[in-house]
Amino acid sequence: MKKIELYVDEEGDHRLDAYLSRKLIDMSRTYIQKMIKDGYVLVNGLRKKPKYILRQGDCIQISPIEPKTFEIYPEDIDIDIIYEDEDIAIVDKPVGMVVHPAAGNSSGTLVNALLYHLDSLSSPKEEFRPGIVHRLDKDTSGLMVVAKNNDAHRFLVDKLIKRDFKREYIALVHGRLEEEHGIIDMPIGRDPRDRRRMTVIDKNSKEAITQYRALKVFRDYTLVEASLKTGRMHQIRVHFEYINHPIVGDPVYSDRKDIFGLKNQLLHAIRIGFIHPRLKEYVEFETPIPNRFEDIINILN
Repeated sequence: MKKIELYVDEEGDHRLDAYLSRKLIDMSRTYIQKMIKDGYVLVNGLRKKPKYILRQGDCIQISPIEPKTFEIYPEDIDIDIIYEDEDIAIVDKPVGMVVHPAAGNSSGTLVNALLYHLDSLSSPKEEFRPGIVHRLDKDTSGLMVVAKNNDAHRFLVDKLIKRDFKREYIALVHGRLEEEHGIIDMPIGRDPRDRRRMTVIDKNSKEAITQYRALKVFRDYTLVEASLKTGRMHQIRVHFEYINHPIVGDPVYSDRKDIFGLKNQLLHAIRIGFIHPRLKEYVEFETPIPNRFEDIINILN
């Protein structure tokens, strides 16, 4: 792949990984951090850590990692595409579906379904993620925006980075919330005791902000609406565990008894809004509360 050379022409202090995320908007921050850690990014000819603070005049040399290639085939998998035009599609991802393929798991994903149902998808650097602007956990259902061309992809990723993007979820959490609404502003990073988990932690973490409000309070549970102000891995699940109200059915972040026999957490991306990449007008989409929520709410009423 062609080498990239950038000169820092901005005043002020900038983290290396954050600066590159703004400049290379068709690469994910995870991909950029891996390149930095593996020595594919040099600053003034030297290896640096992702948190290295750049100075005006620094020269950044990037040798992009050759992506691991494997065949991804279209599959006739039923998915709910609630809106589509020449630039984007809005998909209501079902619970239990992985978003994109990975080595050893190249079928049955949302991407496989999109390749079958859509006439085009963007082609980011990570070839196994065509069209994917942002992700949802396997066991989180709900709305995602898909980019059908590279211009739309770059535009939407830039809006995500600048936090000019509405993402709202509903969740059923354990316990009665003491406050009707609030903000959880606590940094999130890898759990040093279990690298498969994320946790609220000060060291090696990133800013994470979740705003929430109670929609309905039951005796031992609360139905909440949560809005992401940042987009960290497992953010809503981690934040509600932190305030001692874990999401019902969460197999990773809840140690509470699940009396409903759920197979996945009750978390659903119900609303998404952003500036349309071509129209340059704000658009918003919403999906109904899933039946799996309604069934539990009917039991609790």
